[in-house]
Amino acid sequence: MSDEIRLPKAEYSTPPGIQHHVCEHDGCAKDAGWGFAKPKQAPHWFCFEHRAEGEHYL
Repeated sequence: MSDEIRLPKAEYSTPPGIQHHVCEHDGCAKDAGWGFAKPKQAPHWFCFEHRAEGEHYL
């Protein structure tokens, strides 16, 4: 008998791995690496150039 505690496999709301997002600024189609959200709310994504716009979601 093993002393290891086995937990059930974790469930993810999104699949694990790299997620690709597009900047939400009007007319911008750059890759967005800056996400802004309050707990239990949908995130909003912005590129480096427009990341300041995301701060009003916090």
